[in-house]
Amino acid sequence: MSEQLKVPTMAEYMAEGKQPEVLFWVGCAGSFDDRAKKITKAFVRLLNKANVDFAVLGTEEGCTGDPAKRSGNEFLFQMQAVTNIEVLNAYEITKIVTTCPHCFNTMKNEYPELGGKYEVMHHTQFLKSLLEAGRLTIEGGKFKGKRITFHDPCFLGRANNVYEAPRDLIRKLDAELVEMKSCKSRGLCCGAGGAQMFKDAEKGNKEINVERTEQAIETKPEIIAAGCPFCNTMMTDGVKAKDQEGRIEVMDVAELIANADDL
Repeated sequence: MSEQLKVPTMAEYMAEGKQPEVLFWVGCAGSFDDRAKKITKAFVRLLNKANVDFAVLGTEEGCTGDPAKRSGNEFLFQMQAVTNIEVLNAYEITKIVTTCPHCFNTMKNEYPELGGKYEVMHHTQFLKSLLEAGRLTIEGGKFKGKRITFHDPCFLGRANNVYEAPRDLIRKLDAELVEMKSCKSRGLCCGAGGAQMFKDAEKGNKEINVERTEQAIETKPEIIAAGCPFCNTMMTDGVKAKDQEGRIEVMDVAELIANADDL
């Protein structure tokens, strides 16, 4: 994190006897992947701009266990989940926001039965709530009139029925939102979910992310908007595979909003 970003840890809050408004769960991708770190920073800039009292766990944050569970290692998932839940409960966390739909889905739907009950929000939902509360304003800025198509992350859309929050944010940019033929509940996976991100491709004549990117290209977009670090990687690779690099940008919704105002 660069110097101007204010990113306090829960340990620092605890030392002062304070509790943040929300815990920002960064996730593995947002912490370690160079591309996803840019999404993390963009979201933090927005939190700072809206004067949100937030904290991160820092080195106390571990993988939520999503890849382990999806690939069939329930034992490892429960070990990872229980470790995180113990940390979260020790800090008396009640509200969590994350830029990763996989973390969002796992903590929202699978942590409660292991003793982790929290209000969990995807960052697009949280940003929309900040807008509605008047804490954050969006000017059209440099995305005004741009053709943007939104790729629905599986664990945000079909798994949790969150479709409108990211689209509402894109419309607020005064951009032209164009939908792919497979969108919302009929959206097509980018190919990374279910721990597929971490395994070799199977035999076939086309990668799923290329198929999805072709659907996006059909809308003639200037930008493919994503709401997931894994989708971002897969769609970026798809754009490269179709020789559209330089013509089509792949950006997270948080980056669109942060960059509209050049925060």
